[in-house]
Amino acid sequence: MRPTNLSRRGLGFFSLATATAALLSSSRMAIAADTAKEETFPVTKSPEEWKKLLTPEQFRVLREHGTERAFTSPLDKQYAAGNYHCAGCNTLVFTSDTKFNSGTGWPSFWKPVDKGIGTSVDRSFFSVRTEVHCANCGGHLGHVFDDGPKPTGLRYCMNGVAMTFASGDKTAPAKS
Repeated sequence: MRPTNLSRRGLGFFSLATATAALLSSSRMAIAADTAKEETFPVTKSPEEWKKLLTPEQFRVLREHGTERAFTSPLDKQYAAGNYHCAGCNTLVFTSDTKFNSGTGWPSFWKPVDKGIGTSVDRSFFSVRTEVHCANCGGHLGHVFDDGPKPTGLRYCMNGVAMTFASGDKTAPAKS
């Protein structure tokens, strides 16, 4: 006896959707691992060492290329004068001078500090985006898009959990 609300086609679609989601998840991890292997950074640590330094959410975002949920980071609404550093190694990546409210739910900036970030191609989830990572440790910070304000026209959409905020000296030393 077959339930009336579940056809073979519906069951097939559900199975395909489940398999696709599993494939996307494993592809994302493989892409993140490949990116990390291709480039070397001044600060390198084993996954176990990173796990001792970072919260579970910071590790997921910075080291596994995750994304925090929109509107969950206190840094999204942080507009005091100061500096944003990589949460993994304390490298200065952005200043409050270039922060703006994009309305996306993530801290957004129109320009990074010189030599603070690097970029790479992110081909996950059937799209091509520009990933932003810390130039010092390679930690995944977010993505950059071309829909930002003047003068650059760029929107660096960052994961707040991947950064820390501090007022003061722009040249704070990096963690080693």
